This record gives sequence, structure tokens and C-alpha cells, in this order.
Amino acid sequence: MSAEVINGKELAAELKLAMKEEVSELKEKGLTPHLTVVLVGDDPASKSYVNGKKKASKETGISSDIIELPTSTTETELLQLIDKLNHDQAIHGILVQLPLPEHIKEQSVIEAIDPQKDVDGFHPINIGRMMAGKDTFLPCTPFGIITMLKSRDIQIEGRHAVIIGRSNIVGKPVGQLLLNENATVTYCHSRTKGLQSFTKNADILIVAVGKANAIHAEDIKEDAVVIDVGINRVEDGTLTGDVDFEQAKEKASYITPVPRGVGPMTITMLLKNTIKAAKGLEN
Repeated sequence: MSAEVINGKELAAELKLAMKEEVSELKEKGLTPHLTVVLVGDDPASKSYVNGKKKASKETGISSDIIELPTSTTETELLQLIDKLNHDQAIHGILVQLPLPEHIKEQSVIEAIDPQKDVDGFHPINIGRMMAGKDTFLPCTPFGIITMLKSRDIQIEGRHAVIIGRSNIVGKPVGQLLLNENATVTYCHSRTKGLQSFTKNADILIVAVGKANAIHAEDIKEDAVVIDVGINRVEDGTLTGDVDFEQAKEKASYITPVPRGVGPMTITMLLKNTIKAAKGLEN
């Protein structure tokens, strides 16, 4: 029997409806959540992502603006802008679109953002709070993955979760969030030997390697939950994930598609973090 597909686009739409109501209630109390996105350079993919964030913000009633800067912007100029945004009380969330031009150190920029406005969830303070299991802004893609699992009441506690990929944006934080939910977590990566011996023992398999169709049915345990984070454009121009979807869906119990899978959830979690920032973190 084919796996049940977890459609991220449909789930994101449901969540945005609930957020729209929440934002409306906040506005009645005189509070309008505001997100400022900073885009440096003219990378087409980054521009597309940023425009998607602005559109999604508008759908939920969140106020947003985009500050576009030329590629020639210096690191000092960008840090000065961030400092200004940090002190603007009308701005609740700040997001600097990555990647940045090579002459700007990403970590310096991430650390310059006020942790209470860090709606991307990448500031070391927020990462530390996440690792300690404290209330914080969670990185958006991992947050979206956990939300997808919980939306189908998929058991996490006690399950063996295997993550392929160890990036700071997805791999490492999603493993920590699964650990916080009492899963047993194994990280795999490009240097892992005998990868299949790990993937075939995964109750929950999360694939984030950036290689089209890297995982096939023979790599997956029967009835595993498969979350595909990859977005790859193949020769015919179509998008595909890191998992061979057609093969894997015949063996998995749940699976996410590409597109309409994890991607839409990432932006939705950004909006959720922005609302959280407007309301203020709980202690």
C-alpha cells in the first residue's frame, strides 16, 4: 500500500488561516507583528524566496517590508543597518536572507541580530536555548518538519530518527528537536561509511543532502516515515527531492513530496516566529 503523503502546502494553508485570526486579534489590541527582510545582492533564488515571504506575510495580516541592498554593500554597512533595526521598536522580526556576498561573514551578521528579533532562529543564544529545551525561536525548516510529524500524530518518542545531512540550517537543529521529543537520533553525512546500514534502521528518515534521488526504496525500512528536505532542479527543468519519491512511497508509511512538502512549511514557521516575537518570548 502506498504511503500517506504529508502535503506541506495544504498544512501551511491551514496554519496560516489560524495565524490570520491570531494576528487579527493582536491588531485589535493595537499590536501589528512586523517582519523586516534584508536582501543583499541580486541573486534570483534569494529574490524569489524573499518575495514569497512578503506574500505569505500579507496573507496572514503580518506587516512586512524588504530592504534591498547592492552587492557592493560592506559588512560594516550591513551591521550598522541591523543595529538600527534592532533598536526600532516597530520591528519585531529581522531576517537577513542567506547566502550573503562572499565579502560579508554570515556568522557576524547572524550574531548581530537581536536574539529577541531573530525569527530565523540562527543566533547562538537561540540555538543554545533550543538545545536546552527552553522556549525560543526555532530554525524554520526543522520547526516545520516537527510540525508536519505532529500534524499526523506520528510517534516520535522512542523512535529511531536518522538524519542525512549536518548543516547548521537543517541537519543539526532538526536532530536536536527530535532529541528534545525523546527520539533516538543518528546523524549521517558525506563521510559516513555504510550509509544504508543506518537508513534501513530508521523509523524516521530525514534526508537533506542536496542530491536528486539519492535515496531509493532499498535504502528505506518498511513503514518508515520519510521526510525529504531536498529541492533539486533536474535536466528537464522539474523539481525533485533527495528521495526517489515514486519508489519510496511504496515502502514508507508517510512521506513528503517535492515540491509541496517541507518548503511551504519553512515560510509558515517564519511567520509563526514573527508573531511569537511580537508577543514576546515566554520565560
